[in-house]
Amino acid sequence: MASKKKKQRHLSLTDRTFIEQELVRGSSFTDIGKALGKDPSTIAKEIKLHMETRKASGSAHGCSNCRNYKECTLQHMCGSIICKRKCKSCNLFQHHHNCPDDNQYTCDAPFKPPYVCNGCDERNHCHLEKHYYHAAKAQAAYEATLTTSRQGINMTPEELAELDAIISPLIKKGQPLSHIFAVHADDIPVCRRTLYNYLDQRVFAARNIDLHRRVRYKKRRSDSKPDSRHLNQIYRNKRTYKDFEFYMEHHPDASVVELDTVKGTRTSGKCLMTLLFRSCNFMIIILLQKCTQECVINAINNLYETITPRLFRKYFEVILTDNGPEFKNPWDIEKDTSGKRRCYVFYCDPYSSSQKGKLEKNHEYIRYVIPKGKSMQGYTQDDINKLASHINSTARDSLNGATPFALAKLLIDKRIPVLTGQFEVSPDDVMLKPDLLNK
Repeated sequence: MASKKKKQRHLSLTDRTFIEQELVRGSSFTDIGKALGKDPSTIAKEIKLHMETRKASGSAHGCSNCRNYKECTLQHMCGSIICKRKCKSCNLFQHHHNCPDDNQYTCDAPFKPPYVCNGCDERNHCHLEKHYYHAAKAQAAYEATLTTSRQGINMTPEELAELDAIISPLIKKGQPLSHIFAVHADDIPVCRRTLYNYLDQRVFAARNIDLHRRVRYKKRRSDSKPDSRHLNQIYRNKRTYKDFEFYMEHHPDASVVELDTVKGTRTSGKCLMTLLFRSCNFMIIILLQKCTQECVINAINNLYETITPRLFRKYFEVILTDNGPEFKNPWDIEKDTSGKRRCYVFYCDPYSSSQKGKLEKNHEYIRYVIPKGKSMQGYTQDDINKLASHINSTARDSLNGATPFALAKLLIDKRIPVLTGQFEVSPDDVMLKPDLLNK
């Protein structure tokens, strides 16, 4: 009875073992096919494709292959006086000169079903060429063919050149594959995994070294533990991460902005202050002359006035930052110059940067353009606005292929990007390489 649960197209090892057992029993292809839920022609093709051939033995060409071999009394055919009965020379001579062909054993099994000798009763005594079907060997041959068929590049040279013309220029601009696929999904005929394989095979002008994500991250230290000295400082009073969670539990619609700084060199000098809206991943970057509390307060005051107090209070209701010394003056961050509250500041736990992971992840894009250790002294705020514009115009997997700019138009006031000096960049013009800010 045909099995209705068999839906796989290819035969499995279990199926092949069943075929071998049924061949020994003498079952027909029709019966085997019904049991496996396959067409009889599928069974026939499987056996023909994977059957093993064993050559005929030497006895198959002499008298031992004659139907009258046991009753035959002819001898001394070789001409030797001391010839013994069943002499090999006599056998060959007699076979070629005296025995008619119709006395020889023949077998037409290879030319009609089942094409193999698995179920033949005479297979242990027959000296002719034999054919066998073995499930284990058939499965091994199938798996080898399956592996070989999936190797190489499944594209014509013309198609590959066309794909290279799309992919390589964008990768060399520093665009991540997530952005490229979000913009050119209809023009790329392969999946992202296949594209990575093609890059590994070096079939494109772009190379793996051009992909930022192919560089491994430095292994994190596992022995870092919070220092109790940092847990009880006065600036953290009622501003811990637990306080932040409590506030958000009671104000779930509050707009949250993550705050941090990005330094160029370890020596004092210019650095970047970054603010990211959690709702849309849109990031504002402000160039600071120094990484100090005074510069941070001045930058926030300027932003407060630039985007208007009303917009600041609405979209910067909650600011979540780390325990850097430049942020340890929450009182002047939370209140404007007249002493009126404009936001609430909370601090992540020490050594817990993952609590503001969206901003930490976004810093990766900054490092594509400004590598760690490079001085920022030569940059202006216009340069940094240009960098922020390209970062916010990069499509993200985490945003389902959308860009922070596109979501910002929906989730925050449209005037904020304009007032902070940012502009939307065309998808194919996005560049995340040091060349973006080279002068």
